Amino acid sequence: MTSMTYAEDSAVRDAAAPGDASHECLTFQLGAVEYGIDILKVQEIRGYEEPTHIANAPAFIKGVVNLRGVIVPIIDLRIKFGQEKVEYGPSTVTVILNMARSVMGVVVDAVSDVVDLTPEQIRPAPNFDSAVGVNFITGIGTVQQGDQQRMLILVDIERLMTSAEMGLVAQAH
Repeated sequence: MTSMTYAEDSAVRDAAAPGDASHECLTFQLGAVEYGIDILKVQEIRGYEEPTHIANAPAFIKGVVNLRGVIVPIIDLRIKFGQEKVEYGPSTVTVILNMARSVMGVVVDAVSDVVDLTPEQIRPAPNFDSAVGVNFITGIGTVQQGDQQRMLILVDIERLMTSAEMGLVAQAH
């Protein structure tokens, strides 16, 4: 058995045909909207703790925390996605992500659950003008719960977090 580097493993997963398997997503709330991200990017979920503020950082970068000796930048996705009212409550959590050879945290209103989406449950993302800046949305997932249907906005969290706009990871150009 050979071992793969993170980049090789990621490339193999990304190259898989859409109908090959289901897609496990961690779902979370930002206001009234539910989002889903690849569960393989999630390292852990922690209760929200106030990070150490970084001077002159954009408003969506809340600061940094020390996570077992690793300094982790904390991004509030509610602010990044333009949510008007941002309140920190008992259900507010930080999702620690491990990707692009970096560890980062994102603050969300609440974590819902882990869902297993089949290719039939995922619809393409709507086309928006490129000025909207939603190239990190990979699709819309639907989950049937009884007689109700939940819609999830599926986010390529690695593409979002490593985008030049975020300024968190040095670009390879």
